[in-house]
Amino acid sequence: MKVNEGLVDRGLRVAAGLALIGLSISGTIGMWGYVGLIPLVTGALGLCPIYSLLGINTCPVRRD
Repeated sequence: MKVNEGLVDRGLRVAAGLALIGLSISGTIGMWGYVGLIPLVTGALGLCPIYSLLGINTCPVRRD
């Protein structure tokens, strides 16, 4: 599996995922906040399946 997310993209995904999970834990947005696990995991791995399907790559370094 190839990394297809750049550093900024990954950081934003992790931050958004943590924010959603935190809001869910605090009871602000309910159980829907656990959807934040998706951007958290994709940001941590650097691989987005949707990017792969669409042929998008935000990673500046080409890793073959």
